[in-house]
Amino acid sequence: MKKIACIALLAAFTLHSTAQEKAKKEEGFIFTTVKENPITSIKNQHRSSTCWSFSGLGFLEAELLRKGKGEYDLSEMFVVHHTMEDRAERFVRLHGDSPFGPGGSFYDIIYCMKNYGLVPQEAMNGIQYGDTLPVHNELDALMQSYVNTIGKGSLKKLTPVWKNGFNAVVSTYLGECPKDFTYKGKKYTPQSFAKELGLNADDYVSLTSYTHHPFYSEFAIEIQDNWRNGNSYNLPIDEFMEVIENAVNKGYTVAWGSDVSEAGFTRDGIAVVPDEVKSNELTGSDMARWTGMTTAEKNKELTSKPMPEKEITQEMRQTGFDNWETTDDHGMLIFGIAKDQNGKDYFMVKNSWGTNSKYKGIWYASKAFVKYKTMNILVHKDALPKNISKKLGIK
Repeated sequence: MKKIACIALLAAFTLHSTAQEKAKKEEGFIFTTVKENPITSIKNQHRSSTCWSFSGLGFLEAELLRKGKGEYDLSEMFVVHHTMEDRAERFVRLHGDSPFGPGGSFYDIIYCMKNYGLVPQEAMNGIQYGDTLPVHNELDALMQSYVNTIGKGSLKKLTPVWKNGFNAVVSTYLGECPKDFTYKGKKYTPQSFAKELGLNADDYVSLTSYTHHPFYSEFAIEIQDNWRNGNSYNLPIDEFMEVIENAVNKGYTVAWGSDVSEAGFTRDGIAVVPDEVKSNELTGSDMARWTGMTTAEKNKELTSKPMPEKEITQEMRQTGFDNWETTDDHGMLIFGIAKDQNGKDYFMVKNSWGTNSKYKGIWYASKAFVKYKTMNILVHKDALPKNISKKLGIK
């Protein structure tokens, strides 16, 4: 009997411990994938302001998978190289009265594909300064100094070779853009390679949602990195969100430009807009404890597990943009939908910060966060619901 009692006690203790451990684990986020579209591997932009190139080309790579073209690894620095050349030329042409920096937009990806072509990763010489991952601090400083000297200097006339000097700086760090190359036994130029990929630049549209321009019209979002003044279609926020959900559910991915400076965008792979008042009611924290917490401690508690989120309105989006609270921070790729343990939907997002994170380079962004902090998206026009395409005049 004693032996049976001991076994029973041990079993009860084990079950109790297991239940406690399970409850402890479930305090965090538990995601179940609902819809997941194919993407290529997670890349690492490291210490470079080139998320726009990584996410934009990740989007095109996903498009190639969707179209049955196979898996490609396209060169981000080929696009960065050409974009910086063009941006420098515009800066100098306008005597420095144009933004210059290492950032860019999804429009730069489409413009490059259409005008310069694309190349596979192996066609570029690769990093020239001894690192295995991009580190652009020095390059960025040199580029800025160079264009400031030419564009904002006291020069009365420019030499015909100033561009050569700038391009030499960029090529020294990023490698030269090839005029031709061999890939899988076949010789290409960047233009012929892009043509063979079969992607039509005119099939891709940018969309946004702000009230300072009429809905169902096009406008150039007023941010520095939209220096080419690429247009976006303007939709009411509910229709904008409908486009993203429809795209993912129909098998498309979505290039996503967002503000990631919010406390709700964590380095642990979560992006949420917690409602501090409602969440505090559920934390079991007494007011003295809650008010005694530092901002960092509150943010950690608010983003450590599913919590109530703010109801996002069109007006909140606009206020955030107008007050510089929503900024053009980061480009990523939406490729799926998942649910947490409470049944709430999240978008699955491919980031370009490597795989050394909780979800191995994947982020889970709540619909509230996407609704609030999205700057713009790039998507294939066929991913739009037909009624929305009609309103925008897209055929």
